[in-house]
Amino acid sequence: MKKRQYISVDLFAGCGGLSEGMRAAGFKVKAAVEIDRDAVSAYVLNHTEAKVFQEDIRNVTKSRIKSAYNYRPLHLLAGCPPCQGFSSLRRLNRKAVVKDSRNSLVLEFLRLTIELEPLTIMMENVPGLENYYHFLHIFKELKRLGYNPKKEIVDVKEYGVPQTRKRLVMVGSRLGDLDIFEGNEPVASVRQIIGDMESVEETKDPLHKIHAIHTPKILQMIELIPKNGGGRKDLPKEYVLECHKKENVGFNDVYGRLRWDDFSTTITGGCLNPSKGRFLHPEQNRSITAREAALLQSFPKGYNFPTDISKQSLALLIGNALPPKFSYLQSKNIKDHLDSHLG
Repeated sequence: MKKRQYISVDLFAGCGGLSEGMRAAGFKVKAAVEIDRDAVSAYVLNHTEAKVFQEDIRNVTKSRIKSAYNYRPLHLLAGCPPCQGFSSLRRLNRKAVVKDSRNSLVLEFLRLTIELEPLTIMMENVPGLENYYHFLHIFKELKRLGYNPKKEIVDVKEYGVPQTRKRLVMVGSRLGDLDIFEGNEPVASVRQIIGDMESVEETKDPLHKIHAIHTPKILQMIELIPKNGGGRKDLPKEYVLECHKKENVGFNDVYGRLRWDDFSTTITGGCLNPSKGRFLHPEQNRSITAREAALLQSFPKGYNFPTDISKQSLALLIGNALPPKFSYLQSKNIKDHLDSHLG
């Protein structure tokens, strides 16, 4: 008996973390929307079946997306709208949302849900979106449309992703009750994920060669940071940077080493710069490499990223991505739901 083919569409696709998870769960990702050129470069290296719309999502019509899957039924519409205005790093303990022109893009998810009429939907974002009035409006409208949406804040480390990373997940279905998949995977450690990586000098993987290059002064400071979890607070006073000498200034994790037998800190858009967080290798006197950062995000070891872009752009692609393993488990849950209703 021929297996049913489930079709999905990825909105705000980034470099393809969400699509990678959907594909692994058995979906055929037929269309993706992403405005950033570097993200699209990464996406097309890995997802050749999808029609990619590299443009402002507000200009993408339903007919163009539907044509990518020949106007067949759409089983899953998924997306991770830009979250900069709701990020805890941007807000820095303020309750108010940071004004950002991208905040209203979450409404495009609702527009395309109405226009494409998918059987199921999934949205992922930062926890700060939960009480934003646009999101509350979307949630109310999805109820009215018969999707019976569910939302929950979860930590991806409970889904086998080797980092702490809290995310808001929303799912819904027109077929019946669909719950968010609860994570129960063993917590993965840094050692399990990158402990057997070859040296950056000997590797043939160009992505594993990319890491921060430091001045002699900063390198000397890094060499003094204790292995396996040490940080800037462990340094002798003469090595403390001027910007860190004032009390309550700066983040405690900057210039910190990862711990071998613990999960990683959140892999952010600054993951290739140890001045942005705990992104130093547990033992070696360097930051983690782009490949190590991607692995800690749960990307497969063979996932391709462009290496002809700036380190800053590459770090943003990796750090802003939805971890594929988390996407896989949520997508597999939705596929099982579809199987149970569609046979």
